[in-house]
Amino acid sequence: MLEVQNLSVNYREVTALSNISFSIQSGSLVGLIGANGAGKSTLLKAMLDLIPTQKGQVFYHERPLKQQRQKVAYLPQRSQIDWDYPVTVWNVVMMARTLQSGWFGKISRQSKEIVREVLKRVELDDLSDRPIKQLSGGQQQRVFLARALAQQADILLLDEPMTAVDKKTEVLMWNIYNELKQEGKTLLISCHEWGNTLDRYDQLLLLNRHLVASGTPRQVLTTENLQRAYGVSVEQIDQRDRAEEELLFC
Repeated sequence: MLEVQNLSVNYREVTALSNISFSIQSGSLVGLIGANGAGKSTLLKAMLDLIPTQKGQVFYHERPLKQQRQKVAYLPQRSQIDWDYPVTVWNVVMMARTLQSGWFGKISRQSKEIVREVLKRVELDDLSDRPIKQLSGGQQQRVFLARALAQQADILLLDEPMTAVDKKTEVLMWNIYNELKQEGKTLLISCHEWGNTLDRYDQLLLLNRHLVASGTPRQVLTTENLQRAYGVSVEQIDQRDRAEEELLFC
């Protein structure tokens, strides 16, 4: 079990997260939802000790997660990645294996085989020598999913992985998520999708700097909870999303 207890984060005396507590069973696919500025990315970073916290702890199998960092794979938002950096698909994914070999250690035959397999899994094995800046948005997201897979971690924390992806990539990534779930992996995915997509998750965490609700999609996506989190009704959210789609594709 992955367990977060009373996690709080402040930025210059502004509360970013307040007393966040929840638990996730192994082999679960969990969606982290909330408005922009609700603290979704902050929560993922705080769980990994990438930013300072005021209080709170994170445990995995009753041990502090920070003592088991090798068991966690993290995919940041694409806006945090330098897509112009001169590095190939192969080298990005191989970075995940440095935990085993060290930055200056010899790359093992096993690590090379793992990288080949995950590139096949995300259908990028034919682009392994391509610089990442030459890829489409969906291909770029698949590269970093492959890097997370190459870590062979028990927990995957993914921050808006569906941003700027094409339909083929979306379907492929969801298939991989479900395969990982069947393998007993724990996935916590920050997402901005709406509608029927949310029914794919076993559990939802609805955030608005504090935890508004946690449970199944049916339990979380109530009118009362959504008004507390977004300040609007579910109908207004649907109308807003449809308007945004029309602007994107007109």
